Amino acid sequence: MEPRSADTIAAIATAPGRGAVGVVRVSGPQSLLIAESVAGATVVPRRVVLARFSDSDGAPIDRGLVIAFPGPNSYTGEDVVEFQCHGGPVVLAAMLERCIELGARAARAGEFTERAFLNGKLDLAQAEAVADLIDASTRAAARSALRSLEGDFSRRIDTLRERLVALRVLVEASLDFPEEDIDVLSTYRVVEQIVEQRDSVAELIRQAGQGRLLRDGARVVLLGEPNVGKSSLLNALAGDSIAIVTAVPGTTRDLVRESIMISDVPFHFTDTAGLRDAGDEVERIGMDRARTAARQADLVVRVSDGRDDAALNQWLKDDLGDIPMIRIRNKADLRDERVGWLALNGGREIAISAKTGAGVDLLKEALLEAVGRSGLHGEGVFMARSRHLEALRRCKEHLDVAATLRDEVEFLAEELRYAEARLGEITGSRTADDLLGDIFRSFCIGK
Repeated sequence: MEPRSADTIAAIATAPGRGAVGVVRVSGPQSLLIAESVAGATVVPRRVVLARFSDSDGAPIDRGLVIAFPGPNSYTGEDVVEFQCHGGPVVLAAMLERCIELGARAARAGEFTERAFLNGKLDLAQAEAVADLIDASTRAAARSALRSLEGDFSRRIDTLRERLVALRVLVEASLDFPEEDIDVLSTYRVVEQIVEQRDSVAELIRQAGQGRLLRDGARVVLLGEPNVGKSSLLNALAGDSIAIVTAVPGTTRDLVRESIMISDVPFHFTDTAGLRDAGDEVERIGMDRARTAARQADLVVRVSDGRDDAALNQWLKDDLGDIPMIRIRNKADLRDERVGWLALNGGREIAISAKTGAGVDLLKEALLEAVGRSGLHGEGVFMARSRHLEALRRCKEHLDVAATLRDEVEFLAEELRYAEARLGEITGSRTADDLLGDIFRSFCIGK
């Protein structure tokens, strides 16, 4: 990849629609010439200049401000100019058209940030954090995205990579100089250090996983027998009649989804068909979809009404053993039961009434606790994406293998190399061009 681009790009950098102020951004080698041509005046770097913006015939487009940021000390690392004018669509379109007439081309989605990455102003994780900060729907998400943008996440990754490189040096030295009468692995506690780094990666996976929940939201599936009140519970959580509720078993036959914000954390709930042995073909398809959704969930809410389906409980244990689960005993109003936490076979469940709303606040607290609310709002959470988590998990898998290879030094060195490469994928030191295209296409135009 070339570190700098030969062409100049331009785009409207403010959101579509009308506003008091609109910004047109230009980046590339012709930026300063374009600025002076549009403004009809000398542009002073890093000084705000009030100017009259004109078209190719000298007719006025608008009157506004122009600011120039010569490279490499700019957002993209190139010469950058920003025109601040009135925020009407016609004015902004005319300004963009004039910049293109003077030699710029329309920027692709995310191309300004892509150039910042290619020119070494941001690493890939920081570049992704720019889009996450723009898209943040809560303050907690915005704070986490800002921490990633400021490099907290990248520094953790770089520290891990440096330690793995140091371990590789030791291991490969023992391969290159076998005649030396030193047991490198034992002398420098190489395997013990590998285990320590594996544990550090595991902790980072936990923190990044919480950041992923802030960005994407937690996927929660309501699961249980027919007529236990799953749909009523979804309606109670949403505060609206989202799902159809009747006394007929099997009313819900397909997945019903609703996104709900609870204390600044997004939850994506899925109501499912009741699980039972009977049912027609349509209901059986719905039950298959329910099981598939549960396997893909971050959290399962097991809803019952006091019945104990042994077959369903066994399936939950066998298929969903690793997925966190909250157990709910609904219809407390019909049993004249006290709402709250109850003991259950060594565990706990919450007695609630979805119909009256009693106990629903306890469920919300349990949901927040299950996704680590305190950690989500803590200083250690980074805004992370699914690809970051996948790279960290693969890194940990290689370190798991490496920790078992004390007597197979060649394979140990290879596993350490693979682990380091997985970390490099996160910050972009090892990144395929097609991945870059996928990432930056998700950005807005002008960023």
